[in-house]
Amino acid sequence: MGQTLIRAVDGVSLEVGAGEFVALLGSSGSGKSSLLNLIAGLDHPSSGSVIVEAKNLAQLSRVELAKYRLHTVGMVFQSFNLVPSMTLAENVELPLRFAEVDRSKRPHLVRDALDRVGLSARMAHHPSELSGGEQQRASLARALINRPKLLLADEPTGNLDSQTGTEIMDLIREFNQLLGMTIVMVTHERALAERYAARMLFLADGKLTGDRINPSAVERIPTGKML
Repeated sequence: MGQTLIRAVDGVSLEVGAGEFVALLGSSGSGKSSLLNLIAGLDHPSSGSVIVEAKNLAQLSRVELAKYRLHTVGMVFQSFNLVPSMTLAENVELPLRFAEVDRSKRPHLVRDALDRVGLSARMAHHPSELSGGEQQRASLARALINRPKLLLADEPTGNLDSQTGTEIMDLIREFNQLLGMTIVMVTHERALAERYAARMLFLADGKLTGDRINPSAVERIPTGKML
């Protein structure tokens, strides 16, 4: 910023085991979303490394990063990011089209993903015809369509009322506990993290300031190193 150097993520070192549910906590501007974007391969680190399943994302080509985002990681955002002109089924199918999955296999995969989030009856609807909670469920279905090993959630309940937010978080916890999916969630809500995450990482000014196990949350036993 002008003559001032701002490090969005400054010397952060951490390890997340496969099957863990981790929450990144901190105030606005603390580096939470920047760290999530680095793990997603959306941002490139100016130094250091980001290793997921023994792959250093900092060394991957654009094509390799695209494949990583298609097959290893799923993303859920606060703003849903659904395409308004597409139906719910078409939105959820998008990752399959990018991954060049055989056309004949797509309908079954789309329906299965929507069944998981309770939206199979809304397949022909457009985003404008869905409630906020339904749109977030749709974004979850889209993130799950390629059955990722790692789900990154950036303030997934930020645009939802408390009841709907609880429903979304219960779904995410179900993916973690029943499917063994690794979850890394950004939130500024301490109570939300304490209710769902088995581990809480605290960020401030781009630095990791705390790493705490949360005994009150139910945790899957990690099955190995994830990132």
